[in-house]
Amino acid sequence: MADGVFFKKLREFLVTGFFIGYIPFFPGLFGTLMGAGIYVLLSQYAFVYYPATALLLIISFPLSDFAEKHIFKETNSPHIVIDEIVGFLIAMASFPFIASWGGPVDSITLSSVKFLVIGIVLFRIFDSWKPFPIKRVLNIGGGAGIVLDDVIAAIYTNIMLQFLRIFDYQFHF
Repeated sequence: MADGVFFKKLREFLVTGFFIGYIPFFPGLFGTLMGAGIYVLLSQYAFVYYPATALLLIISFPLSDFAEKHIFKETNSPHIVIDEIVGFLIAMASFPFIASWGGPVDSITLSSVKFLVIGIVLFRIFDSWKPFPIKRVLNIGGGAGIVLDDVIAAIYTNIMLQFLRIFDYQFHF
């Protein structure tokens, strides 16, 4: 019996993004910020970033489904933030965060920060607004609906970031 309780708590720990999903306001934003932190730490190491993102994506489906049915017992609970974490990691694919922390801030660091901030804003807009077909994907239900809506928001975000990168020399703020 103790093993069952341990694994249930482990699933809860993972699906809530180390329990940040319990923050009573804007848990989706905090999940995105958790994803941003992981992105900043790992994105320079593609050999770690991409497999970790793929693994997190794969486990997010059954974890979200389990949490919806057995932990929170409500459809698409706001406490489930693993979808925001993995969604943000997908959104930032091909945008390594490169920063020089020791000396003067260079243009590569500024560009990394710029794309990080724009990525967070765009991902939250697409995840909240839910343009076509995101609303329809939610109707799938279960872990698939929970995760896939964020995956599509991530794809939209990445497309917009790719567009901005193409025109980066004309795009300054």
